[in-house]
Amino acid sequence: MIYPSRPTWTEIDLSALRHNLQQVLSLCSFGERVLAVVKADAYGHGAVPVTRALQSFDIHDFAVATLEEALELRHAGIADNLLVLGSCYPGQEGAFLQYNLMPTLLDMETALRLNAEAVRQQQQLKVHLKVDSGMGRVGFLPLQLQESLSQLRQLNGLVIEGFMSHLACADDLNSTVTTDQQTQFRMMLQMVREAGIEPREIHLNNSAGLSGWKSPECTLSRPGIMLYGGLPGPDFSAKLDLQPVMHLRSCIAQLRQLPAGSGVSYGHCYQAQNDMQVAVLPIGYADGYNRLFSNCGQGILRGQKIPVVGRVCMDWIMLDVSQISGVAVGDCVTLLGSADGLSITGDMWAEQLDTISYEVFCRIGNRVPRRYQHE
Repeated sequence: MIYPSRPTWTEIDLSALRHNLQQVLSLCSFGERVLAVVKADAYGHGAVPVTRALQSFDIHDFAVATLEEALELRHAGIADNLLVLGSCYPGQEGAFLQYNLMPTLLDMETALRLNAEAVRQQQQLKVHLKVDSGMGRVGFLPLQLQESLSQLRQLNGLVIEGFMSHLACADDLNSTVTTDQQTQFRMMLQMVREAGIEPREIHLNNSAGLSGWKSPECTLSRPGIMLYGGLPGPDFSAKLDLQPVMHLRSCIAQLRQLPAGSGVSYGHCYQAQNDMQVAVLPIGYADGYNRLFSNCGQGILRGQKIPVVGRVCMDWIMLDVSQISGVAVGDCVTLLGSADGLSITGDMWAEQLDTISYEVFCRIGNRVPRRYQHE
């Protein structure tokens, strides 16, 4: 028997996803395709349903972070191009060949392992060569690239399908780091071409890069956060018309009539100044509703924003509904997203929590079911 779940869920609005994709496409250069980033379970939105929706919107290139994420999509029947950004770890080589996955090539040691397995199986494996143009994280540095090119050319089991890098500061339109990275990227691309390697796919721009910087040599762009309605940075708030895709909702489980002076939740860090009515919702920090929202979070109920009172618990939060007429058990409260013409966006959460909307979305827990709204 299937029983009803607790009344807490996340709605994923696929029409908003399509709207945001159109924003992305409007920023792409002529002929530049979208390599949609669906890693981290599509930033908490659900990798398989989101990828299928993007396929229906004529997107057929996808990027994930790990082999495990790629296999989830393959086992769900996703047969399109899959780039694994997190490279290939020892022992995974056979899976990349078996499931037709493209690893990101970060170093020669990985290249040699992949080539050996491809040659053993008498196959060729497409890879994307990643260079460090200034991110300071992973990939071939300029000198490493120069020293490796002759050896890379001799690896007959590998086809260098793509050439890529990643931007560190593209969210700051006043930074000179991005222009320096673009220059370095182009210089390293020229090194590769002069060595007789001609990658078919070239990509550099993430959401911030796509929104603020031009890279006309690129054949792909890699939007992530934009697709899900999050701004790539504060500089883009007036430039982008994005819609929230994720809407986190919960229903009132109990209403409490508390007299003045009553304490609310752990530590009684909130005390009622007057008689008040408190709504209790079955959601907490185990679901991704951050404990830092204690006494400062908000929800949307019946066209009004209402405050969280007391400490956020693992499974419960309390909100002051004293000013809402007719409130009842079962009423739906929106904690993230939009309702009744009001919004609490991932970027608003991020500002309160001193983080970024990427983390906000990814932290909505797995015990919160996703419900998909189709167009």
